Amino acid sequence: MDLLAHYETALAGVIGDLVKAGKLPAGLPLDKIGFEPTREATHGDFATNAAMVLAKPAAMKPRDLAELLKADLAKVDGIAKVDIAGPGFVNVTLERAVWPSVVSAILTEGANYGRSNAGKGAKINVEYVSANPTGPMHVGHCRGAVVGDTLANLLAFAGYDVTREYYTNDAGGQVDVLARSAYLRYREALGETVNIPEGLYPGDYLVPVGEALAKKFGKTLLGKPEAEWLSAVRDFALAAMMNLIRDDLAQLGIKHDVFFSERSLTQGGKDVVAETIAALRAQGHVVQGRLEPPKGEINPDWEDREQTLFKSTAFGDDTDRALLKSDGSYTYFAPDIAYHKTKWDRGFAHMIDVLGADHAGYKKRLQAAVAAISGGKGELDVVFCQLVKLFKAGQPYKMSKRAGTFITVRDVVDEVGRDPVRFMMLYRKNDSPLDFDFDKVTEQSKDNPVFYVQYAHARACSILRRALETFPDLEAASPAVTKADLSKLVDDSEIAVIRRLALFPRLVEQAAEAHEPHRLAFYLYDLASEFHAAWNRGIDLPHLRFIREDDRAVTAARLAFTVGTRLVLASGLGILGVHPPEEMR
Repeated sequence: MDLLAHYETALAGVIGDLVKAGKLPAGLPLDKIGFEPTREATHGDFATNAAMVLAKPAAMKPRDLAELLKADLAKVDGIAKVDIAGPGFVNVTLERAVWPSVVSAILTEGANYGRSNAGKGAKINVEYVSANPTGPMHVGHCRGAVVGDTLANLLAFAGYDVTREYYTNDAGGQVDVLARSAYLRYREALGETVNIPEGLYPGDYLVPVGEALAKKFGKTLLGKPEAEWLSAVRDFALAAMMNLIRDDLAQLGIKHDVFFSERSLTQGGKDVVAETIAALRAQGHVVQGRLEPPKGEINPDWEDREQTLFKSTAFGDDTDRALLKSDGSYTYFAPDIAYHKTKWDRGFAHMIDVLGADHAGYKKRLQAAVAAISGGKGELDVVFCQLVKLFKAGQPYKMSKRAGTFITVRDVVDEVGRDPVRFMMLYRKNDSPLDFDFDKVTEQSKDNPVFYVQYAHARACSILRRALETFPDLEAASPAVTKADLSKLVDDSEIAVIRRLALFPRLVEQAAEAHEPHRLAFYLYDLASEFHAAWNRGIDLPHLRFIREDDRAVTAARLAFTVGTRLVLASGLGILGVHPPEEMR
């Protein structure tokens, strides 16, 4: 049940009836109408801009059109009052008796409450993390990992067929650097004293890789020229790093469906990059030409010469993009086009790439690439994650012995736990910088959002356990609770919680459509705050206590209300990948 959608449909019906009655013209742009909860309860429960949106095409003044809507909306079942505000906003107040039906719907639908078919089963590819496989995941990758994984959860909850993908950058110079670094650790494992020169990876995470190489190859690689050992050591080190990255992701509760190898684009006797370039050239999207010098941008692909260019400006990009370097090798962008072509070929018309802020200039070129390879039928959104700054005791926290130069995901999870990491990575919009304070995310207070939300779930569980001590038959799933007389839920604090619960289905759809999972974290905090407030009112006002020894019927109604709140908190936390605890110490 989506209460907002129910009355949105009622509004559309009112407009349709006015059209049939000749009071409004046909063909009005109903898709432009907004119908949203009000920010202030004093302004009613819902508000619509219908009168202002439809005024011009209806050739009417907004206030006059609002009066028409008001008269008919007031006749809709469950609507207590309709007011006109400002230039023509129409505010709708529901009858109090309507709100308990939300609790009833939650108890009926259970864990499915809030799920929708908005995605209609459409296939969507969410690519996230995609860190170079040259070491453990650092905290910079952590935010993108959590945002991408939560977005995938959210889209699945909203009815999409989601594939979670990791693009392994296992081609290029950085993997040769990895091999050389691992080879030094191999020599070290065989008893040599080695110094890690500048330009190689110094982290201790390569020590076990060197030891494993020594165990597998013995001394057979010693003294040989690089050309003879580079390939074998590179493959071995890459496999070890990907296992390490998978372990790091597991610490965050993240598991991908697909790990796509960049090297697969040009190996196995088939060059997918060359084939993609040839196909685009045949369509007129790749030409020979010269690029203008970049303005205000460092572009490593720019060279003052005639070269092979992708005409990305034809698809909204700021400049055309080079595909081949002067030595004939591919630019960084060329494999990106081919990779997204494989997504299209695998049936993904909808794609999302979650990238770090350092890739901010990539959005237009990637969207241009998808438009070209799909004939304009593909859709790509690029979600950027800004930097994370770590603090401890109020001071910047920078070093990691294990990694050598950075804080790893494992460092952070080991320090504070998975739940605080995941929740706090989402408690700010992804394109805004994030300060992560180790002390604040572990304190037990309202100022720590993850504690506050988890505590609300644990409190709901505690209420249900304690109620059984007084009323042993009032089990959470018993008919006495699920069929309780919900008309007894009349206090403002109870209605405030139910109003919040009613917004969950719409919140899920809107957050999924906007690709903004942080909205759910904010929603859960607001729901927890309303629930804690309702509980606290009973401390001062005994008649509002959740468990009334002198009134079994009221207790049953408030337990039903508690079960509903617990279900939504658990569903929301589940989407975030955060555990809903039954107890907190």
